[in-house]
Amino acid sequence: MAADLSQIVKAYDVRGVVPDQWDETLAELFGAAFARVTGARAIVTGHDMRPSSPGLSGAFARGAAAHGVDVTEIGLCSTDQLYYASGALNLPGAMFTASHNPARYNGIKLCRAGAAPVGQDTGLAEIRELVERWTDSGAPEPSAATTPGTVTRRDTLDDYAAHLRSLVDLTSIRPLKVVVDAGNGMGGHTVPTVLAGLPLTVVPMYFELDGTFPNHEANPLDPANLVDLRKRVREEDADLGLAFDGDADRCFVVDERGEPVSPSAITALVASRELARNGGKGTIIHNLITSWSVPEVVRENGGTPERTRVGHSFIKAEMARTGAIFGGEHSAHYYFRDFWNADTGMLAALHVLAALGGQQGTLSALVAQYDRYVGSGEINSTVDDQTARLATIRAAFEGREGITLDDLDGLTVTAADWWFNVRPSNTEPLLRLNAEARDEATLTTIRDQALHLIRS
Repeated sequence: MAADLSQIVKAYDVRGVVPDQWDETLAELFGAAFARVTGARAIVTGHDMRPSSPGLSGAFARGAAAHGVDVTEIGLCSTDQLYYASGALNLPGAMFTASHNPARYNGIKLCRAGAAPVGQDTGLAEIRELVERWTDSGAPEPSAATTPGTVTRRDTLDDYAAHLRSLVDLTSIRPLKVVVDAGNGMGGHTVPTVLAGLPLTVVPMYFELDGTFPNHEANPLDPANLVDLRKRVREEDADLGLAFDGDADRCFVVDERGEPVSPSAITALVASRELARNGGKGTIIHNLITSWSVPEVVRENGGTPERTRVGHSFIKAEMARTGAIFGGEHSAHYYFRDFWNADTGMLAALHVLAALGGQQGTLSALVAQYDRYVGSGEINSTVDDQTARLATIRAAFEGREGITLDDLDGLTVTAADWWFNVRPSNTEPLLRLNAEARDEATLTTIRDQALHLIRS
């Protein structure tokens, strides 16, 4: 009987519990299938600090090499360091990580040459089909190549850091004190090299690589995981704090008061800087639940905002289609044309450091111009029928004067002073609410009204 991969092959990656849901035997088959689907002569692989990552990555390399593919292993790396290698070497890539998930999980993020994403519609479904076929008890194993490929090691950390530093001018910033919480993830590997030699006093937190995450989950999107950083920023009288997730492709920012800075405000700030770098022209991608501030700032700086669905595959597709110079999401994923349209929290962090260090004010004062509205954050509700709940919300607002509805991603309801979006989860019986308004009282009213319709 064929293996049931439906639980681990997601929309954009492979992810599951090791060894319960997948193991090195399956990883080797994934390597063979990746080689077959991409048709590549060579690929690059990397992995995070999880205990299972080196074994899974090595098995994947063996599977690909058996099919005649040369494998360059860059070893321990952040996800955006793997994207750098894929872009700079122009090779398909495989990153072994489960990002912010707990220690027992692991996964594979796949890309084609130039860091182009691989998802269900761009090869992942074919890879899954091959692996399922090969694990069927009556099916033949993948046939090996007459001449197997080679497996070689290559260190790309210095080159990755140099590339990032070439994209942001930090030579004349004033001295800054920055607390960095790596969450025992890959930020502890990349941050020292990327920030070396800058006029920064770096206060490290949890830089020890430990895939069991002994201090807190490496998921800064959860406010509970920012508590330590916020406290330390205040104790150190630091200028700012940075928090990275497990594979260090997302970066969250805390100001000098220890207050989290909205990723929408960071998106707007970086957008203004990228537009300035490009002569005040260019397209900026933002998903539909980023703040109204983002398209406003983009237009004020001469750019063209482009609204997309939530999710990195949609952002990257629009980046490629429009030739956009930058894209940002509410989840602190930041995408750059000069980084092969891939996401890198580290580059966004360098922009924040350059913006703050290029003037004398505080970070809270700097970002105030980019943080103009009041947001609810994402509120999840378990429902028995997503479609019925969305229909109820639509019926409550449809036809009202001054209100517009759109279905780009879930249902977005917009008025002059507020908006909210309700999106169904693809994997759980949840509806996700995000709302924004011009003031706290209006936000409270519309948020509670929407929640009543969702949960009644």
